[in-house]
Amino acid sequence: MYTNGYIWKISYPIFLSLLAQNMINVTDTAFLGRVGEVELGASAMGGLYYICVFTIAFGFSTGSQIMIGRRNGEGNYAAVGPVVIQGVFFLTVLATLIFLFSHLMAGSLMRTLISSEVVREATLEFLDWRVGGFFFSFVNVMFRAFFVGITRTKVLTWNALLMAGVNVILDYLLIFGHAGLPRMGLRGAAFASVAAEGASVVFFLIYTALTVDRKRYGLHRIYAFDPLLLKQVLNVSVFMMLQQFVSMSTFFLFFIVVERLGQRELAIANIIRSIYVVMFIPVNALSTTTNTLVSNLMGKGKVSQVLPLIWRMVRISTGLMACFSLLLCVFPRAMLSIYTNDALLLSDSIPSLYVIAASALICSMAGVVFNGLSGTGNTRPAFVIELGVLVIYMLFVYVAGVQLRQPVHVCYLCECVYFLALLAGCTLYFRFAAWEKKRI
Repeated sequence: MYTNGYIWKISYPIFLSLLAQNMINVTDTAFLGRVGEVELGASAMGGLYYICVFTIAFGFSTGSQIMIGRRNGEGNYAAVGPVVIQGVFFLTVLATLIFLFSHLMAGSLMRTLISSEVVREATLEFLDWRVGGFFFSFVNVMFRAFFVGITRTKVLTWNALLMAGVNVILDYLLIFGHAGLPRMGLRGAAFASVAAEGASVVFFLIYTALTVDRKRYGLHRIYAFDPLLLKQVLNVSVFMMLQQFVSMSTFFLFFIVVERLGQRELAIANIIRSIYVVMFIPVNALSTTTNTLVSNLMGKGKVSQVLPLIWRMVRISTGLMACFSLLLCVFPRAMLSIYTNDALLLSDSIPSLYVIAASALICSMAGVVFNGLSGTGNTRPAFVIELGVLVIYMLFVYVAGVQLRQPVHVCYLCECVYFLALLAGCTLYFRFAAWEKKRI
């Protein structure tokens, strides 16, 4: 059984890397919140479009990470590199196709989804620059899958600090036009994010070349395209890809509903989303650790240790999130003042902040259990559970936001509903299904 010390050794670099990575979102929202509500809303809509697409690549990398963890647990280290390389090939082609689709179809899509012409045009301006990041972010996730899968996570911290540093500096210089550079506003935020992702790829390439035993992990040569291996990876990944995409798409639809409530409501929702993402960082770090440790345990044949590990991770995650939620509820104005100096906007955002504090506490349990299930390789039933839960989620959003036109904080209660249903579904699966027999 893994000790608590070993769990933290794996988790804390992932936590720090996620914290640094999410500084991109926090910085963009904080800076653009001082430019205007239109820019704040446009960055939310454009950013969510980008994340929805990015989750397809992230889902593929999570499936790859499960396979890498299983091979690492088996001691079959040479089989790791081919998974990484085939993944890079596949995701580079996918990034190219999605980049072309975005330039051709994003305008029509946004005209359908966004009712405000001002917000729509600003969103398209943001996306014109932002979609170039697909080429870098899609490669980044495969490096992340490799290092997490072999439980060598410290590098993620350094990489993410680099990304955050590049983004913060360029945001400051380009959004407001400091140091003699042009004042680019939204375009500056988009360019800064793309540049940060490009710097991340360069870092990973150099770090891997200098510090990784490439021969041991099968990274010492470029392999020809291997459709059989890619099919094997996709058998695990495809449901993760669908799950991630559908999950984030419904969150995007949540913002479509909020956008129709008004420009102020959309600005509130974007500020809360940014805080929400930061709140989830400890859960995401522990969930990722759970995923890879479960996968390694399955590879070693130690199936009896899987459930005790998952429930121990739940206790750690819940205890940590309880502290963060309490701080958020005690000092709401201090947190919100990072994003806006508009007193009315700040006051109107407080009720939603209380709702996400409760949601984050439920997520601290549901996120770990769900990733534990995915780590066993049972990605198809995990997707089915997620799909059923998202139907409930969207019904709540539709009734609260469209039919009853409730304020933002009532609409945000959908997150509590979502995580409660997800926790129930995963717990029942572990209780009654033959999950331990999965082979990949």
